[in-house]
Amino acid sequence: MTRTALGAAAVALFVAAANLRPAIAAVSPLVDRIQTDLDLSATGVALLTTIPTLAMGVCAPLAAVVGRRFGLRRGVLIGLVVIAVATAARVFGGSAWLQLTCAAAVGAGIAIAQTLLPAVVKTRFADRAGLVTGIYTAGLGLGGAVAAGVTAPLADAIGSWPGALASWAVLAVAGMAMWSASATSLGLDSGPAPVGTARTGAGATGAGQAGPVTKGLPWRSGVAWRITALSAANSALYYCELAWVVPLLHEDGQRAATGAGVLLTVMISIQVVAMLAVPALLGEGRDRRAGLALTTVLTAIGFAGLAAAPATVTWLWIAALGVGHGGLFTLVLTLPVVVSRDAAEAGRISAMAFFVGYACAALAPLLVGALRDATGDFHLAFGLLSALTAAMLLPIARLHKGGDERGRGDESTAGRRTASSPSL
Repeated sequence: MTRTALGAAAVALFVAAANLRPAIAAVSPLVDRIQTDLDLSATGVALLTTIPTLAMGVCAPLAAVVGRRFGLRRGVLIGLVVIAVATAARVFGGSAWLQLTCAAAVGAGIAIAQTLLPAVVKTRFADRAGLVTGIYTAGLGLGGAVAAGVTAPLADAIGSWPGALASWAVLAVAGMAMWSASATSLGLDSGPAPVGTARTGAGATGAGQAGPVTKGLPWRSGVAWRITALSAANSALYYCELAWVVPLLHEDGQRAATGAGVLLTVMISIQVVAMLAVPALLGEGRDRRAGLALTTVLTAIGFAGLAAAPATVTWLWIAALGVGHGGLFTLVLTLPVVVSRDAAEAGRISAMAFFVGYACAALAPLLVGALRDATGDFHLAFGLLSALTAAMLLPIARLHKGGDERGRGDESTAGRRTASSPSL
């Protein structure tokens, strides 16, 4: 593939991935307006984050069907079309049921595109997987960051929060156009993908199989359960940040909604940098437990600071969450590969973490909303998120360096590995 073709394909991947978070991240800066207009409690408005997250897990098997039937290129395009249509329909959202329906449809579209995009990376960029995966991850993270920072000012400018939410359909249409134009560069013009083409995809933890595998998952493996626990907590923390950092800063931190959205954008932007920088600093082939422990502690400090003193040295807590959770996110994604003997085993561990992770990620923002309704503020909820983060040190401590944690792999594929796929 020429440099020009590679560049065009990378841009298309970046723009497509950038559509996988705005529909969720755009809700947080508008929570107050949505609650007032739709007469929702904090628990009710949390459903706008919970439902698409749950749909991303429930509809993931659909991605495998779409990929096999229509191929990777058209499969991703179908996902982007669903995202665009469901996002645009939010402009008519004067009722809670319509917004929740659109949220569910957006989650289904994200599930299709999100699961197939990493398969494209693995299928077409095997020799540049690190570079292209970094581009994909950056698009995923920055899409959420921009949506978090821009949506509230946009709603002020046009005088409509449904219009601001619906405006992200424009980005999805741009993604559709660029993805379609990149077909030749990606080499995905052919018909349906053969069975097994889309073997890896993104889940709550960032790395799952294109169609979640319900047969042969390592339910009896201690290391698989430790990785699943870390992945579930990692995903739960991410979606709680996306849903509730802005309301916390606005209500408990006494910041304007626009300013709170900007802080969330800064936090996610720092996370994107940390996602790439922390693993690079640790290097390849080294024991990652120290890095996992350090980033976990930083993340716990960030949540604890926002719980206890959201209006004091706020930038310090935002920076701790940015560096800590950004680095932690990527390090957790690498665990299935580090402990696995081959690609098939890594896929099985990742698929197990995929199922449990999305269930936790979907429920966590709802629980935070319920605690907010019960207590009147976010102090207890974010204190518990800090405790949950600190509890991750237990499975981290039980991870072992080297081969004593590696399961029995397929001898015919031993030694071959595949990198875990990213998701935000």
